[in-house]
Order: sequence, then structure tokens, then C-alpha cells
Amino acid sequence: MADNASFTGSIPEIYDRRLGPILFEPYAADMAARTALPGPRDILETAAGTGIVTQKLLTAAAEASIVATDLNQAMLDVAARRAGCSRVRFQQADAQQLPFADASFDAVVCQFGFMFFPDRLTAYREVRRVLRDGGHLLFNVWDRLDRNPVSLAISDAVAALFPEDPPTFLKRVPFGYADVIAVEADLRAAGFGEITVESIEKRCRGTAAHIAEGLCRGSPLRSEIEARDASRLDEATLASTEAIKRLSGGDSFDLPMSAHVFDASR
Repeated sequence: MADNASFTGSIPEIYDRRLGPILFEPYAADMAARTALPGPRDILETAAGTGIVTQKLLTAAAEASIVATDLNQAMLDVAARRAGCSRVRFQQADAQQLPFADASFDAVVCQFGFMFFPDRLTAYREVRRVLRDGGHLLFNVWDRLDRNPVSLAISDAVAALFPEDPPTFLKRVPFGYADVIAVEADLRAAGFGEITVESIEKRCRGTAAHIAEGLCRGSPLRSEIEARDASRLDEATLASTEAIKRLSGGDSFDLPMSAHVFDASR
């Protein structure tokens, strides 16, 4: 089975170039602003990926010390090349076993990362451990797949190529933790008290070829495709491109996407 959290080889560069502007940057400024609002001195970012939120934090929380972590060193290597990110300390780390002392941070931020953690409860407990009293965990997760039509179209297009064994990465992982009641229950089980959640809709804008390349070649969906038939990666990318063209009526698209944003205090 493909590794749901493996971002290696050419995936980080494609992820950053194709998926970053379309899926992640629209939420990054919002996430950075929420994190900076209480005026934290020390910020930890988990699942920092290629540094899209990290870069926004440098402006939103200009006085804070920032440590950005990710399980995948290849993703952090891309992040470290972003403008201004020399001010950030990048460190490879597993969010389920954080290498930091108790009460080390005022805020922990994680954009679209908790869906990937095999043991979310342990990850939440680790966050709570490294937070100071009154500190905040701020994170977002994608809403249901049917509330994100671009990703749904690509998921369906790729699945249709392998009807006997359809790849399910998008449905299982990025969009598989959309139940806010379940997320809140996990947070409370980990010891968090005050929890707020807000569902935020943004616009998903780009070109069909770019988003198809991003999801088929710049995410773990690629591993699922290649595990079934590596020779069909081009076919899957083309089928996804055509699916988005049909959805949008042309090469470019401007469609809704939806995510849930959580703020949990220690």
C-alpha cells in the first residue's frame, strides 16, 4: 500500500508549484493571521510542508520565533528556499513524537496536516504537551470531498481508470477527516478545553492542467496510481485535466472549496 504521508522525489517541487497557489495559499494568510492574533512569542508549525504558511507567519507574527517541522525533509528543503525563511528554524520531526520540552510554545499551527497523522490523538496530546498554559493550537482540515468539486472531479477521474481497484487517497486522507464532531471529540479526548470551529469557503482558481499535474504527480495519489500501473500516470493526468475542463467549461476554473478551521486552547 502506498505511504499516505510520503512526499519524496519530484513530489515536493510539483506540490509547491502546482498545488500551493491553487489549494493552499488561499487559506495560508487566514491561518497565519489567526495564529498571530494573540501575540505569541514562540510558534511551532507542524506538517509545514513547503513553507506556504511559514512564509505568511513571518509577516503576520514578525516578532515571534518560529520553528517549522515536517516528517519529510524533502518538503522542508523546498520551504527553506522561500524568501525570508532564513529567519525560521526548520527541523525534521514526527508530529506524533515532538522533540521539544514541555511548555515550549505559545502557539502551534498546522495547515492541512492532521488528516495525514496515523495516530491523531497522540499528535494532539503532543501538541498540548509542548504548549504553555493558555496557548493555542490552530489548524484546518478539508471539508467533505463533495464540498470541494475540483478535487472530487480528479478523484473520480482517476478512480474510473482502475474500476477494479480505484485509488482512494483523496477520499481517505485529505478529505477523510471532515466530520467536525469527530475532530472536536478527538481534541477533547486529548485534553483540550475551549474549542472553536469555523467553516470557511474560498475560491479554487487555476488551470486544469496545473491542478491535474499537482494532484496526480505532486501528491501521494501518484504512488497509488503507480502502484497499480506506473505506465498510466500520463493517462491519469490527462483524464484529470479533461475532467476539470468539463467541470469548468474551459482550461481555467474558478470554483468553491471548503475547509474547517479549529482553535483549541490549552
